[in-house]
Amino acid sequence: MSPEGVQESHINLAVSKQLRDFLCFAGVPTVMTREEDVTICDEGLGTIRARKASDIRNRVAIVNGTENAVLLSIHQNSLPSSTVTHGAQVFWNQQEGAEELAEAIQTSLNGSINAGNEKHTKQIPPTVYLMKHVTAPAVLVECGFLTNQEETKRLQDETYQRALAVSIAAGYLRGTSEGELS
Repeated sequence: MSPEGVQESHINLAVSKQLRDFLCFAGVPTVMTREEDVTICDEGLGTIRARKASDIRNRVAIVNGTENAVLLSIHQNSLPSSTVTHGAQVFWNQQEGAEELAEAIQTSLNGSINAGNEKHTKQIPPTVYLMKHVTAPAVLVECGFLTNQEETKRLQDETYQRALAVSIAAGYLRGTSEGELS
């Protein structure tokens, strides 16, 4: 959540839906882990911790149960120590092809969203449960910083969300067409 109360999950879902639409238009079969702003946890769990653990395990199961899956995980960043830091950055897991795909998506974002503020990809730390347990190539896209008030305003704008989705889709299509992933 941003300091002003903007929820990350709403932005993530909006960008993800647009990304899905662009990828489907390009003929890429797409499975969403969620279609609305809810957790996908098992029913009857009493604590927030139990619901979060169930949610993440269910996400892993969806990815690992999808044939030829590639995970594109959409998020927003935060850096409370710097309210001026901004831009989109891509992270990758240790599965074959993930690093190259992340590079293609980052190149696309650097050419559009990050122009003049280029970022570099980084490997996801093995402490991130989802990225450690999926068996598919996975990239995590931090679309911007909720601790930057100006960027938070842009991230809430549907036109900017569309630009993010187009850039991510273009990078994905470039990355997969160059043979990094089958």
